[in-house]
Amino acid sequence: MTAELVRGQNHPLPDARLEIRVSAGHPVVACATCADERGAVRDDWIAHPGAPAVHGVEVPRQATESPRFAVDLSAVPAAVHRLNILLALPEGTGGPAQFGATAAPFLAVVAEDGSEVASFTITGLDTETALVAVEVYRRQGAWKVRAMGQGYAGGLAQLLGDQGLATARETAAEIQATAAPRTPRTAPAPLNTRGADGAYGRPASGQTSAVDPTVADGLGAGGGQAPAPAEPQQPTTPDAPPGSGGPIDYAHPRRRSAPPPPPPTAPAAEPGQPARPVAGDATGWSMEERLYNQIWGMFEDLARAVAAYRSAVEFAENRLDQELDRALSDPRSRIGGAGDTARAAARAKCEELTAQARQALDRDLAQLSAESDVVEPALPPAFARWDNPVWHAYRVPMEIPMALRLGDLQLPETPELRIPFLIRLPLERGLWVDSGRTGSEAAMMLDEGQLRKLAVDCAVSHAARLLGVYPPGEFTVHVIDPARTATASLAPLVESGALAGPPATGAQGVSDTLAKLTQRVDLVTMAVRGGAADALPPDLDTGEQLLIVNDFPHGFDDRAVTQLRYLADEGPAVGVHLMMVADREDASAYGPVLDPLWRSLLRITPVPDDHLADPWVRHAWTYQPLTVPPGSAVLRQVLDAVTAARRNWGR
Repeated sequence: MTAELVRGQNHPLPDARLEIRVSAGHPVVACATCADERGAVRDDWIAHPGAPAVHGVEVPRQATESPRFAVDLSAVPAAVHRLNILLALPEGTGGPAQFGATAAPFLAVVAEDGSEVASFTITGLDTETALVAVEVYRRQGAWKVRAMGQGYAGGLAQLLGDQGLATARETAAEIQATAAPRTPRTAPAPLNTRGADGAYGRPASGQTSAVDPTVADGLGAGGGQAPAPAEPQQPTTPDAPPGSGGPIDYAHPRRRSAPPPPPPTAPAAEPGQPARPVAGDATGWSMEERLYNQIWGMFEDLARAVAAYRSAVEFAENRLDQELDRALSDPRSRIGGAGDTARAAARAKCEELTAQARQALDRDLAQLSAESDVVEPALPPAFARWDNPVWHAYRVPMEIPMALRLGDLQLPETPELRIPFLIRLPLERGLWVDSGRTGSEAAMMLDEGQLRKLAVDCAVSHAARLLGVYPPGEFTVHVIDPARTATASLAPLVESGALAGPPATGAQGVSDTLAKLTQRVDLVTMAVRGGAADALPPDLDTGEQLLIVNDFPHGFDDRAVTQLRYLADEGPAVGVHLMMVADREDASAYGPVLDPLWRSLLRITPVPDDHLADPWVRHAWTYQPLTVPPGSAVLRQVLDAVTAARRNWGR
């Protein structure tokens, strides 16, 4: 049975050899780009009419109305993780100027035996002159096809530039020049996926096994950025031995110079069944990088799977509305039972399409849930929830991890599936733990006192996790609690000795603490800019600093507010970070002066709230805070271990 895909939906591919057939109704230029794990494309990774066979994919040598892509996934190099199937309108041929003026392109993915695996009609196009039709990508050791339909009004140059190609404009011009339509043969020669020597495509020059994914921070409030794949530490090779007069090798003496080992292979699955998930099957130098990249892949797959489901349901409902309108507007359907029959058929078709979409979503969710079941137990402490047994075997680390888990993310369609919410370390932005009751149904169910206590408990939990994942002496926590309203919640930090000093109270305590941290930011900033790090005072704590501010704006005057904004703006660059525990409505007493502070910090909540958005399909993700299991002493055990390691380190 053929899977009729909508934008964002994916489907597994049963065979390594397949054909992608296009019906456009007018000549189009067929291209394909190979991309690494982060989606970047190289000059020699593009198949087009002038170089029709590259890395397991072959395209026609001219613009045609019905191009066919021959794909052999067994010939795709390990460094290639995605094949992008591109269509573009040829220039200077007198044909249509944009895809919106023509019939919607139709694509069919055909298996080696000739059976149709999936199809996709690219609707909704307007001024686009080039588009990514579908992508074929690796996932859990298997290949899938995803319906894209992403168009570009700027043509091939804009499309290739968006895929990271530095010579996008020149390459697009070359492709257009070599794709001029020719008189078709009476009997077109079949596409050949292999050359005379049996090798597929042309060999890649300068191909390496290491990848260099781009790094990004975590999600932003109301539409921020998703965590991107990890960036492996690239080894460097000396060009000449020391003392020979050649270039100096600045590589770390203990850094590995060999390519990263391949990820673990999933156990063989039964015929017709999806591959069994394996923890750490993504690419990376270390298991930590692999797990981080695997979580990124799970997050992206869930976002796109739900987007495809919502799009399919919307399509079914729009189709139902149109068919009901036609039935009501036709006078013949009003006589006898013809109208009732038409309406019943329309509703049945809508239910059928919705059921098919839900079946596809349930299939994807089952795979992601199975993957989550094997990934969660394998996570290191920095990535793990408090109830993970890895915390009971906790030891103070000697290196800073690449990321920290702040909570979980879920969507309304999948309440049982939670994706870890990770942010990169060191922190690039502070946190705002929102203690307000607006904007969250869960918060509205609590009284003001309960919510404020939960907010401080949440801040203490995050501070403990930060202290626990840093090496001894490299992370320090300060607390401002002007009215002493958080004494009970701060007890674990105070009693364990994990704080740099007692919580600052009263207006004088607020002033002294802010002055101390402001001075530190000034000194380190001047030393870094002037290249005089040796001139810093010997007693200056050069480790990362976190300031927890509770019950803002109580105890803050205008000068203190100005210092707080200075720390938020300039502090992260020199290792000083903010964690505000406040209600934005209370902070509004200072008017718009604090709006930049609110926007610069990552908002998290002590109760579930759907205020985070992903950068692809703009889902409203529900954030679930991490909580310590009732009666568990794990948080105190971690803080005691941190304090003991700090004392031993200082000796």
